[in-house]
Amino acid sequence: MRRPLPLLPALAALLLLTGCGAEHAGADNGGVGASSTPRTQVTEPAVDGVRITSVTLPATSATPGASDTPGASGIGGVEAERLPTGLGAGSGISAAYEVTNSGTEELTYTVLFDFTTGAGEVMSNERVTVRAVGPGRTVRGTVRPGTLMSGASTVTTVKVGEVTKVPADEAPSEAGVCPPSGIRVSADDGDAAMGLRVVGLVLENCGDRDYTVDGYPQLSLLDEDHEPVDGVEIFKGSGGISTVTGFDDPPRPVTLKPGERASAGLMWRNTTGFGTAVDVPYVRVRARSDAAPVMVTPHLDLGTTGKLGVSPWRSTPAGAEADGRPRG
Repeated sequence: MRRPLPLLPALAALLLLTGCGAEHAGADNGGVGASSTPRTQVTEPAVDGVRITSVTLPATSATPGASDTPGASGIGGVEAERLPTGLGAGSGISAAYEVTNSGTEELTYTVLFDFTTGAGEVMSNERVTVRAVGPGRTVRGTVRPGTLMSGASTVTTVKVGEVTKVPADEAPSEAGVCPPSGIRVSADDGDAAMGLRVVGLVLENCGDRDYTVDGYPQLSLLDEDHEPVDGVEIFKGSGGISTVTGFDDPPRPVTLKPGERASAGLMWRNTTGFGTAVDVPYVRVRARSDAAPVMVTPHLDLGTTGKLGVSPWRSTPAGAEADGRPRG
């Protein structure tokens, strides 16, 4: 599901920053079209600490129709040819970026990069996580598009579509890494049906001993500055928001053996009436009262409803998605 209200507008990312230290994340530019593909420096403002420093696009010819629109150009006047079908990471397109933490605590950033045409149509987007960026530090990396659809139009621009950042010690663990707690908490991409939103929470026992939850996940709703959001009532169950399978089931103990999963759901409507609409970009989740917190980014666009329903934890068959989505 493409989230209904992204945290930040789709903007080109760039601001010349001088970090007091620099590190590298992911692959560098080395060798990808370095000799035949022009690299264009970019000097536009950063988006929440993330900026694109240069964009590499395929070399062009003077052949008419090389761009989507006559006379259209990419960043810095560089025109890009229509790409052969089935290309992505090997297309010669890439963007070098920097992530600079100007705050006072170590943060993990997740950045959505959009590869767009001159008209703003997104041909590909890539989500990159940059972990544990210390205060005053700058981390550099390179992002490339995924596989472009057959007949994809010319990519002329790379933009930062969305930035989220969480305290490094509360970031969801990366795939294949089990945190010291032995449990991994994450949120799925969610689902929507006629204004009804449902996001699944997934709890995985990646440790070496049984783990038991009984009841509901414990939630704290946070704004862009990670401060508590007031005026929203959290219901155990659906709270009358809608009838969705599993939300009003009574809670019961769930014991997860190593490798097993449980799931719960968050449900709300994005209705906007009188009053000020409320958006909640971050949710701090505890699987149970004594669990370490994990901060997820479901981007709750609660409108003016002031209500969020939460289903109890329940076991999830191996390989299945989190339950608790609208059906029918």
